[in-house]
Amino acid sequence: MNTKLPPIRSLLFVPANRPDRMQKALATEADGVVFDLESAIPRGVAAEARANVGHALESLTQDQPAVFVRVSAVGTADFAPDTDACRHPSLTTLMLPQVTGPEEVATADAALEGIDARIMPLVETASAVRLAYELATASERVAYMGGATGRHGDLGRSVGFQWSPEGTETLYLRQKVLIDVRAAGVPNPLSGLWGTLDDLDGLAQFATQTRQLGYEGMMAIHPSHLPTINEVFSPSAEEISAWRQLIAAVEEHETHGIGAFRHQGRLIDHAHLLTAQQQLARATRLGLC
Repeated sequence: MNTKLPPIRSLLFVPANRPDRMQKALATEADGVVFDLESAIPRGVAAEARANVGHALESLTQDQPAVFVRVSAVGTADFAPDTDACRHPSLTTLMLPQVTGPEEVATADAALEGIDARIMPLVETASAVRLAYELATASERVAYMGGATGRHGDLGRSVGFQWSPEGTETLYLRQKVLIDVRAAGVPNPLSGLWGTLDDLDGLAQFATQTRQLGYEGMMAIHPSHLPTINEVFSPSAEEISAWRQLIAAVEEHETHGIGAFRHQGRLIDHAHLLTAQQQLARATRLGLC
């Protein structure tokens, strides 16, 4: 795992034709901000939006969130000019929509030659779900990826599922994509968004389920969702303390030649040590310990 990559719990979308909103997004508690050059901007403003992205990347400071740019799909007339507009050292990740095959990820990789940016293929089609592992391994730049779940969005149209707050219709899709992404070694799996603006209880339940599946974070369409998402995807002080206690206990027992033992009502062995160390390392990258 590349620990130099910025860990992303919350990824906030903002239309790139609105420089005022772009600056406001950079001042939020989002770990990452997506300047959207694709579906969030009206027709006829692409050139202006690209200029906004270039200006924002040029003026970005180190204390601001990681910047993703969602460009138009590979194969469209807008892909090349969109990508050229965000070729800047401040770009964290190129977000690639409507991906159907690994060759599109390879095309994006080639378009980023010369800059150290990552790629996030969006899982928005049935083909992307089926080929998630191939997409994730198509380029070493793929660092963020996961199952999209937007209400009445692209994936729903492609697969044909009917959205529900419980998320049962997307559970397999999210699990399948997550396993493929983890098997490919993608360090920061991100799942889709919660599309209901005012239902924060529903958001909390969905985010909790998503975290329990194994995702590291999820996308957001409104700043009001950020506190809930960040809380759900952040380990608590109690969890951090428990991991430290477990690590200390395993190390102490191993010095006495004991590999498995009872700890706080559980049977603990070396595998639990590795998990606790992994989780503690993630908490450190998030700046929580």
